[in-house]
Amino acid sequence: HVVSWIPAGQRADRLFLSARSKFAAGEAIRGGVPVCFPQFADQGPLPNHGFARTSAWALASTQALGTGGARAVLRLDDSPATRTLWPHAFTAEMAVAVIGRSLDLRLTIANRGSAAFEFTAALHSYLRVDDIRHAVVQGLAGTRYRDKILSRDDVLESVPTLAIDRAIDRVYYAAPDKLEVQESGRVTSVRATGFPDTVVWNPWIERGAAIEDLESGGYAHMLCVEAAAARAPVRVEPGRAWIGTQTLVA
Repeated sequence: HVVSWIPAGQRADRLFLSARSKFAAGEAIRGGVPVCFPQFADQGPLPNHGFARTSAWALASTQALGTGGARAVLRLDDSPATRTLWPHAFTAEMAVAVIGRSLDLRLTIANRGSAAFEFTAALHSYLRVDDIRHAVVQGLAGTRYRDKILSRDDVLESVPTLAIDRAIDRVYYAAPDKLEVQESGRVTSVRATGFPDTVVWNPWIERGAAIEDLESGGYAHMLCVEAAAARAPVRVEPGRAWIGTQTLVA
């Protein structure tokens, strides 16, 4: 779980992390970049967003990069506990690289079993904004989406600039691989590969107040723009692997 990202030459964190986050075994962390696997949200029988975000990952390797950055690779293997929930042999690796003003995230899911498996997943990135009322998302025009709040599907996004002025929870299908979050002259580029969908989420005032581990008024300082495989499951054959990436650039 990535909980902080301060780009080179800057002082402010570009990821939102709730002051009420529970840093405890088996608890999800509210903010940063949770890894949702092998289930996105409530799209299946598993706990919400799967078990990866509440599991302890092992540090597989670290590396200093020639560009002055650094990379860490974390690993999660199946266990008796995971197989009770999801009966498959797998290895998940999360490579996190910080280089200059970019944060590169690479999720690899390998099938170590004898049968194919399917999953949904997301990198649930919480971007920090000064005031959500001044933040907009560029690049989603012409994309179709599912509105989870209004229970509407296959809606066409018609606006070139998506302003956040109410609770929003949308899954954009086959979304563009490059978006921008803009706020008062500050821009965060959001790029993805392998993940076909993009989720945009902010709970707004009433829904935010109902989230136990979200600090008071926290909704106003966060905007989730998530690389996701949510509309259709990813299928991985035995001995093969799937890779999805998200890159944030300040």
